[in-house]
Amino acid sequence: MASSLVCRDTQSRVSSVLNRDVKQFGKKHMFDCNEETCWNSDQGHSQWVTLEFPQPVKVSELKVQFQGGFSGRTCRLEGCPGDGDFTIITHFYPEDNNSLQISFILLDLRGNFPIQEASAVPKLKIVFENSSDFFGRIIVYSLDILGERAL
Repeated sequence: MASSLVCRDTQSRVSSVLNRDVKQFGKKHMFDCNEETCWNSDQGHSQWVTLEFPQPVKVSELKVQFQGGFSGRTCRLEGCPGDGDFTIITHFYPEDNNSLQISFILLDLRGNFPIQEASAVPKLKIVFENSSDFFGRIIVYSLDILGERAL
């Protein structure tokens, strides 16, 4: 059964923060379970979030909630096996709305059978290649990665 892989020991980084105001718009707000706080990127295309886990993980789902009008349009999930380069795991295409959206990365639509064998990676990168916002800003209220920890 897939469970949240984001824990207190997960390290995150983001491409930018609106006006460098990390207190109000920093990355921590994606994981604080508060529906009134968010990460707000600065302008510019190809915004991203990286997550480094305490141990390698196998990803099955990505859950993200944007602010409508500031959603990623074309996005990709990348994995890194260690000190190497990130490689593309999958592309996904969120809707431009405020609802919590789930992208099944390696499972069928019912969440049953793996479509492909997932490689365990200690680092993930979510790249928002472009945005529904003209200036390229992304606003994320919540982000979660589900899957299994590799032994």
